[in-house]
Amino acid sequence: MPIADTTVLSFSHYLEQAEAKHPDFKLRLAHISKPLPAAKLAKIPDDRWLSVLSQCVFQAGFNWTVVENKWPRFEEVFCNFRPDVLVMWPQEQYEKFMQDASIIRHMAKINAVYENALFFTDLQHEHGSAAAWFATWKPEDYATNLAEFRRRSTRGGGRTGQVFLRRMGVDTLMFSGDMILALTSMGVIDGVPSSKASWKKLQEATDRWRDETGFSLSELSQILAWSVGPREHG
Repeated sequence: MPIADTTVLSFSHYLEQAEAKHPDFKLRLAHISKPLPAAKLAKIPDDRWLSVLSQCVFQAGFNWTVVENKWPRFEEVFCNFRPDVLVMWPQEQYEKFMQDASIIRHMAKINAVYENALFFTDLQHEHGSAAAWFATWKPEDYATNLAEFRRRSTRGGGRTGQVFLRRMGVDTLMFSGDMILALTSMGVIDGVPSSKASWKKLQEATDRWRDETGFSLSELSQILAWSVGPREHG
């Protein structure tokens, strides 16, 4: 894709900044988190996609370790997050979970399990599996794909969706404070993208940087965060 905005800095600027701030930069780069190949994404069972998405939903605004410790019980209660099973349960079944102290009793998040199971079964009808849809994601279509995921999932927007995609191995950006600061300080965007124009500008910038460096979105995101400081991962 041709990049219209020629004001975007070469990514070498961010690499130099990251190396200057981190004496262990080369070691970090050698162990940087990378996305899984599409073929591997496509083989992940849909129940694992739903389980991880649900865990991210429950962790949002809550103690992550508490959720992790309770997750084996969640797997039992929600039939290992099989979408085909969960979509068949009546609403009353989900409401009963509010009486189960072994899980986290948050009705909106419990309902999100059902609603995302519906979303995943729709993806199965459309693509053969939810995994197959995620495996089709291309970095040059990132903004479009992410917008569709946010629109169709329940409680999958913002940081929750970013964490979910990164955990599953989908090539994605993480809008950490440091990553956003790196972009805003150089005028690429003026904050977390929220408009079509800002998403377009970010897409164009990452397209250019991928062509320049060969890095994935996940790698670009982490290096951008490192270029600002040691506080957060991108």
